[in-house]
Amino acid sequence: MDRMQISRRQVLAGALGAASAMALAGCTAGGGTREAATVQFWHLLSGGDGITMQGLIDTINDAHQDFFIRPTVLAWGAPYYTKLAMAGAGGRAPELAVMHASRVPGYVPGGLLDPWDLNRLAELGVDESTFSEPIWEASQVDGELYSVALDAHPFIALYNTEICEEAGVLDSDGRLLRPDNPDDFLQMCREIAGVTGNHGLSYGFLADGTQMWRLFYGLYCQHGEQMSFSQTDGVDFNEDTFVAVLEFMSQLADGEIAARQGTIDFAIAEFAAQESGIHFTGVWELPTMREAGVPLGATMIPPIFGQEAVYADSHSFVLPHQMDPDDELRDYAYTFVAELLSNSLDWAGAGHIPAYQPIIEDPDYAELSPQAEYAEAADHIVYDPVAWFTGSGSNFVQDFGNIVGNTVVSGSGFDEAAENFRRHIEDILERPNPADPEETQI
Repeated sequence: MDRMQISRRQVLAGALGAASAMALAGCTAGGGTREAATVQFWHLLSGGDGITMQGLIDTINDAHQDFFIRPTVLAWGAPYYTKLAMAGAGGRAPELAVMHASRVPGYVPGGLLDPWDLNRLAELGVDESTFSEPIWEASQVDGELYSVALDAHPFIALYNTEICEEAGVLDSDGRLLRPDNPDDFLQMCREIAGVTGNHGLSYGFLADGTQMWRLFYGLYCQHGEQMSFSQTDGVDFNEDTFVAVLEFMSQLADGEIAARQGTIDFAIAEFAAQESGIHFTGVWELPTMREAGVPLGATMIPPIFGQEAVYADSHSFVLPHQMDPDDELRDYAYTFVAELLSNSLDWAGAGHIPAYQPIIEDPDYAELSPQAEYAEAADHIVYDPVAWFTGSGSNFVQDFGNIVGNTVVSGSGFDEAAENFRRHIEDILERPNPADPEETQI
């Protein structure tokens, strides 16, 4: 196969089928024969993540005769979150589910989730001290814990160690230099492009609001600022910073540093074919690049605007609301989560940063390369602005891409894009939260 034809979909196609087969196996032979209390568990993990999760579930099921975790795997995105909301509103929810941490605040006002009992978690070795501060804070809503993070999956910089070494952009430890200003970063990318004869950076964003937002918001927060969207206080963001980040992103897409109109699949294929030196992407692409044989390093995106800030989200465990929860099944759900967290080193294999700090502090984790290189990102994570309409899989990120996409490509209209973004958020804030049954019918 021509290396430029490599895409994430092709690399993971076989894994998707294997994940489905394993999930079905976990729901038949074990679940159908064992005399044990069944804990229903919904999640949205597929591909390699789905295979790893099923392996963790199987290990815990094999260790217990009193309960059995029965997973139901649903496609992530709007369909998953809609089904979960309807289940919680109708009192037919599973005992346990996975949500992205950024989506949790939108479900709490409608009573669709139950808070975790801190004492019960602490008895199982799970408490504030076992998570980084940003992850723990993002797990709370109005002072109560509504999610328990399994990981953080940040937007980072993968880099080709051989290309970057030839370009002279590695430090004495063989790691990518981390410029703290835009000019030095742009120059570093040009040095890399001189080696590849192509682009210095692979970053796919065309027609992909999610990709645009991930990079944009991380760079925005590097200015020491965050956005706030509130139905009571309105929209709060710095328009000068907004414009500065868009201008920089447009400079990246100049045809030399990165493709002017690169899609995510183009960026993946380009970096996999070793025709660029840096790839801005999520940690979940790490297995793809290993499969492609790229000599790989990884780091947080450099503090281009002065401060360390890493855009990320977390796969988190939640307790969907039940009208009359079974105490025994809920206890088993707590046990399952605690045991999975304490055995989540395997989860790091896919590139995710385990949220449970004892795993990161384990000497075995330090041996993982390049995962250990960006483990400190857990201390610098920024999540989406808290609102019912933001978060992974939301329309918000696609709307953002529609508003700013042409601006990044054309290199003009930055002030207008900022104003259009403000008006769009103000319009959304006038609408009711669709996941809140008190505001609207689901």
